[in-house]
Amino acid sequence: MDAATSSRFLPQMKLDGSDLRCLNRNSSSFCPQTRQAMPTCCGSSGGKQFLDIATCEGSISCFYSTDKESRVLGGLAHDFPVQKRNPVGKTFCSAEVCTYPGSAVESHSHTSEEKIGVLLLNLGGPETLHDVQPFLFNLFADPDIIRLPRLFRFLQQPLAQLISVLRAPKSKEGYAAIGGGSPLRKITDEQANALKMALEAKEVPANVYVAMRYWHPFTEEAVKQIKRDRVTKLVVLPLYPQYSISTTGSSIRVLQSIFREDAYLARLPVSIIQSWYQREGYINSMADLIEKELKIFSKPEEALIFFSAHGVPVSYVEDAGDPYRDQMQECIHLIMEELKSRGIKNDHTLAYQSRVGPVQWLKPYTDEVLVELGQKGVKNLLAVPVSFVSEHIETLEEIDMEYKHLALESGIENWGRVPALNCTSSFITDLANAVIEALPSAVAMSSSRTTSEEAEHDPFGYAIKMLFGSILAFVLLLSPKMILSFRNHIF
Repeated sequence: MDAATSSRFLPQMKLDGSDLRCLNRNSSSFCPQTRQAMPTCCGSSGGKQFLDIATCEGSISCFYSTDKESRVLGGLAHDFPVQKRNPVGKTFCSAEVCTYPGSAVESHSHTSEEKIGVLLLNLGGPETLHDVQPFLFNLFADPDIIRLPRLFRFLQQPLAQLISVLRAPKSKEGYAAIGGGSPLRKITDEQANALKMALEAKEVPANVYVAMRYWHPFTEEAVKQIKRDRVTKLVVLPLYPQYSISTTGSSIRVLQSIFREDAYLARLPVSIIQSWYQREGYINSMADLIEKELKIFSKPEEALIFFSAHGVPVSYVEDAGDPYRDQMQECIHLIMEELKSRGIKNDHTLAYQSRVGPVQWLKPYTDEVLVELGQKGVKNLLAVPVSFVSEHIETLEEIDMEYKHLALESGIENWGRVPALNCTSSFITDLANAVIEALPSAVAMSSSRTTSEEAEHDPFGYAIKMLFGSILAFVLLLSPKMILSFRNHIF
């Protein structure tokens, strides 16, 4: 899996979509440019609203939703107490900051005097083998990935350096085997271009920017361009259908930090689409791909639809209030309901992939379920990567290679895999609708700073912590026994 290197001594780590690697699927481009005009399609929802507030160690986890629309948050800086998530089928909202964007956009005339920006958030990945080690350092230096107790957070960067150095050789082997770099930037750039054209077709001209969390173009680079372009209203759109504190939450935390330090950005109206797994356009797009791939089987009705989602440690959900599991289960329910409405009544199951380390991750595990299905006599299986909208290592290597081999070895005879959405026109159209619906809820972020952030602005204290942390990391690197121990845990 991608840069999935958490070890037994890091029980809280969550790795999601890093070490992104590329195998081309039948063409030189995953995401051909979409140049045809796309019809306006802003629908309303009759679903009920539910109230809930949750945050997780500084990461925003505040949602708005109805049955069909995105969860939108206006502004960037909010602190709320942690609450347990609602069960499957319910939605979440903060009454303080989320505003209902309306069932449809009444008029686009208000956008003509504004300069709208759309910021796409993604993880990023090394584009060459030389990039692998610094990319891994950026990944492991994220406190939302390696979640150290506050007392030991001064070890974050030294520990990240240690792990990245030890992990890089193995990661490079994986990248070399699939072409030497990640396809994620190329695909995301193509999605950004397609989204820009879709918005223009709806008479909502906008600049679309790409912000990667762990590699170029970094969030800071994208924000600088937003300032240079003098954007007057910004919609933040994470390319993660479901929210997790380690993906969307981590990227939003970075945005909070940047915006609070800049007077222009602090006044900029911002609307964040926290999650969009329940949008009708997304659900229909997923159902379209599944329906198409089922036709490759000689007996489509016998194929088991196998949803495989990226896992997270159980502690994220049960202790930190991460809504990821609930949103994933609801997403699968909505996709299957759409398929049933089309007369497709295949059996299905959901499992979680890419776990690492000895701690308990969300179950059931993909590899274990595949073996069990083979033992039970399942012969036809269609794998559906449900938490990914772009081809990358979890789809191209982990699913297409590792899990396919395991499935065939376990007795499954016919294997199929649904491709990622990439630039599917219906998907891009729905993202454009989501952006338009989010525009009215944009508000300027708060300029307040949290206590933890103020403490981090003590340069002398930070220097002392980094000094001792670096010394400790240096000692660890020089210890053969310690290196052997780390290697045994990490690899």
